[in-house]
Amino acid sequence: MKNVYCSLFGHEYKVSKVVTYHVKEYKCKHCKSEMTIDGNGRFIPLTPKFKEINNVLNRVHTKRLERGQKLFMADF
Repeated sequence: MKNVYCSLFGHEYKVSKVVTYHVKEYKCKHCKSEMTIDGNGRFIPLTPKFKEINNVLNRVHTKRLERGQKLFMADF
């Protein structure tokens, strides 16, 4: 029944995870299909390959933010 709604009215994607400032993961409210943004800014299905890429990207992004905070605090 959930897929019928999406095929008639379209998906209603909500942000499920913020990977970086520009990359996010989305999940349909009704059918639970998952999408993400690729390197070219296109909306694509979230495959296991892209899920792993997003996890690594999130780790790198988080570490850079933490390193920036440490450098900022060292100036004081």
